[in-house]
Amino acid sequence: QGSVDCPNVEFEYGDADGHSAELAELYSYTEEPELSTNRRCFEEDFHAQVQGRRWLELDEAQQKAYVMHLLDGLEVVNRDKRLKVARAILYLAQGVFGDCDNEGDVLHWSRHNSFLLYRLGTFTAFLELLNMEIDNSQACSSALRKPAISLADSTELRVLLSVMYLMVENIHVEQEADPPEWKTCRETFRMELSCPVHTEEPFALLLFTMVTKFCSGHAPHFPMKKVLLLLWKVLLFTLGGFEALQAMKVRKREELGLPPLPEDSIQVMRSMRAASPPTYSIELMEQQQQKRGHRSRRPLVKQDSLDIYNERDPFKNDEAGVDEEENDDVDSGIEGELDLMERDAIIPAMPAQRPPIERVSFPKGLPWAPKVRQKDIEHFLEASRNKFIGFTLGQDTETLIGLPRPIHESVKTLKQHKYVSISDVQIKNEEELEKCPMSLGEEEVQETPCEILYRAMLYNLPQYMIALLKILLAAAPTSKAKTDSINILADVLPEEMPITVLQSMKLGIDVNRHKEIIVKSISALLLLLLKHFKLNHIYQFEYVSQHLVFANCIPLILKFFNQNIMSYITAKNSISVLDYPHCTVYDLPELTAESLEAGDNNQFCWRNLFSCINLLRILNKLTKWKHSRTMMLVVFKSAPILKRALKVKQAMMQLYVLKLLKIQTKYLGRQWRKSNMKTMSAIYQKVRHRMNDDWAYGNDIDARPWDFQAEECTLRANIEAFNSRRYDKPQDSEFAPVDNCLQSVLGQRLELPEDFHYSYELWLEREVFSQPIRWEELLHYQ
Repeated sequence: QGSVDCPNVEFEYGDADGHSAELAELYSYTEEPELSTNRRCFEEDFHAQVQGRRWLELDEAQQKAYVMHLLDGLEVVNRDKRLKVARAILYLAQGVFGDCDNEGDVLHWSRHNSFLLYRLGTFTAFLELLNMEIDNSQACSSALRKPAISLADSTELRVLLSVMYLMVENIHVEQEADPPEWKTCRETFRMELSCPVHTEEPFALLLFTMVTKFCSGHAPHFPMKKVLLLLWKVLLFTLGGFEALQAMKVRKREELGLPPLPEDSIQVMRSMRAASPPTYSIELMEQQQQKRGHRSRRPLVKQDSLDIYNERDPFKNDEAGVDEEENDDVDSGIEGELDLMERDAIIPAMPAQRPPIERVSFPKGLPWAPKVRQKDIEHFLEASRNKFIGFTLGQDTETLIGLPRPIHESVKTLKQHKYVSISDVQIKNEEELEKCPMSLGEEEVQETPCEILYRAMLYNLPQYMIALLKILLAAAPTSKAKTDSINILADVLPEEMPITVLQSMKLGIDVNRHKEIIVKSISALLLLLLKHFKLNHIYQFEYVSQHLVFANCIPLILKFFNQNIMSYITAKNSISVLDYPHCTVYDLPELTAESLEAGDNNQFCWRNLFSCINLLRILNKLTKWKHSRTMMLVVFKSAPILKRALKVKQAMMQLYVLKLLKIQTKYLGRQWRKSNMKTMSAIYQKVRHRMNDDWAYGNDIDARPWDFQAEECTLRANIEAFNSRRYDKPQDSEFAPVDNCLQSVLGQRLELPEDFHYSYELWLEREVFSQPIRWEELLHYQ
């Protein structure tokens, strides 16, 4: 679609979508018939136990008694009976929709029943059943033998995971009207999920294990979408969302004695406005006119007239090329074919007359306070001293003798904006602990949910990251269907494939929706992990991000964006009348091919825009301050891909795209900068300034290509030193104190067995008197 008529996207970013939308995404449309099966299982048992009453009419004591009866039914040996009881419990968690008149009632009873089920120990019971199902080798082997896996292979697992997801989601969401006992319940549940008492590992680790088992091919029937959604919600519940993270960051800075943050980044981003993207249709028209030899009307065109169709390869010399970007995309390292459909669609979007020239309104001041690192001040002083004095003073930033007055003023300004991050303090502490392990003693580590999770994940963390990226690759819309890629559709394909055109269309929408939800959950949980680990300890974050980079996360995200992003964000892969809870209380209208094609009337798809922003944020986290990874962005020709993402008029998404363009601008060459002035000014207006950062011109590039390998190796060595120091606890450490005093060693009381005094003389004879003492061995002992 042409960017001239691309409207502003009214999107508010958050931890997750609305409550009912998050519940609806748990179910595939092919699972819809199972809702009535759950209801039937519940009503058969309920009417046998409680005569002539409805669930809503029972008082709390009666409801508890009935739930206890159901939980007893989970203890039976017969699998089919167990499944029936589990379905009845699932119906309760789904909000006894058979007795409700509208969606609000269903959601209300779903929450009420979730708290009731949790207080009676349902979650623990289902956790035991889930462990049994994961270890069920019979189900695994039968799934491995089948040529095509369908919904039927994962029935038990889907019921268990659905109940657990509904409980986590309902208890996690806070509402003002919640009674005090619910708030207590919420905190208890959070503690139970993050700091387990009975088992050695947090619940999230079990779900991570399911993901790796699925990716290794040993359990192809695992319903991956439900596992990933539950994993994301468990992490969100136990670690905290973005608002909680910001509060933790403020608190941690206070504890470390650092000055407060210059601004609340969440609020700044909410108040930002989107910039108008480059007007591609005009550029295309103009290029066609130039090719035909017409006189150019360049003075009337906006500044970015050669924007996207004149992308440059940074490693070529500066001759101007007309169709440079086409060449760029053809030989791109990540199968980059520029979407020809997109290119064709641009031409008809050209209006008959020129659109009115926009008035540019400049903001009053820039949105972000500039930041300066200690390293920047050191670099500035080093260059100044070399220039004016002829020698340097290392890391001394106080001595200004011999430097002219303007340099004094510059240093003063730099120090005013100096920003010390929590990571800087943690790296410094780590260096000191490595240097003086004896004198500084043991480090006190707070047992936060994040710390417990990292310690549990540590030894298999590379496998977890590879597995998540494998699934993300399989779910990405740009992926080609390859025979060796994993099958992520096991929990969406029905047993009998569709016969009619309508059924095929419905399944097609369901499959696309299924993939979008998987991308959403993986992107959200990876971002949560990176942000929480970074706050907990910088080297935990670096460990995760290094394994993501080694598993090709950077080209994977770029490959994801190498599509028509506008059509991905406006995709209508949902059928609102089939969404839970709507489909449970209203009669379904007659579905037709036309109504399916029309979709809903939303301006954009919330989950897809959320996924795009999350993936851009992950890419920013991986590449920030890392020259080797920034060069990966350049080598994979990310500039044209990222610039196409600027078409989406949403301020937050544009900000993260501009950040990624900013870090690589200095490597893209003069011609690129010249033909992308509008993008350059957008970077200037929206992205935070780093004083002395020569991002736009790159006259002094501080990263030499041969340093890249060394940079990653040094980082890896630091991470390994941190992990072994904090998490490898050898019993007989070489630093363990040794008692050298003969008196205290002989004076120690030893616990001897009760019958020792009977055989004492025999022991003395055998172990002491009969053994010859070889004194010379003492002298040779090293």
